[in-house]
Amino acid sequence: MGLRLASVAAVAAAFAAVAGARAEAATVNAQVQAKVVKPLAIEKRQDFDLGTIVLGPGNWSGAVVRLSQGGVLTCPANVTCSGATQVAIYNVAGTNSQTVVMNVPNVTLVNQSDSSKTLTLVPDSKPSVTLTNSGNPGTNVPIGGSVTVNWTTAGGTYVGTFNVTADYQ
Repeated sequence: MGLRLASVAAVAAAFAAVAGARAEAATVNAQVQAKVVKPLAIEKRQDFDLGTIVLGPGNWSGAVVRLSQGGVLTCPANVTCSGATQVAIYNVAGTNSQTVVMNVPNVTLVNQSDSSKTLTLVPDSKPSVTLTNSGNPGTNVPIGGSVTVNWTTAGGTYVGTFNVTADYQ
């Protein structure tokens, strides 16, 4: 019993020593940061135009007519391309040196003489652009694109609308 009493007394003394010790507060510093950027503004500066596509004779398919971002027209052997062409140009303004992600989905072009006839324009655009200034004049972003035609593509004027969005990365 004496040994037990001595053990209880030793444990009580240890707790008393700990309880009597002063608790110390711990301090840790963390850096706080916030980046403030100007709101993005995007506007269309120029429409897209592939010109006139004349279908060649015979049975063929998969002819891709392409207008690059740089304005270079590629017209395959089965078709003849003529008329003025132009890439679409959008202007993006925001905060200098910030990366902006451009989202340019495919565009459905609808034949204006027969709305059941469509073509798909596959855009040719940069996935992102780094702004070269703050606010005006902004940064111009050219957008090219391509359509695939075949010998059965219906004649007519095909029209669609780009749905371009821009967001800070």
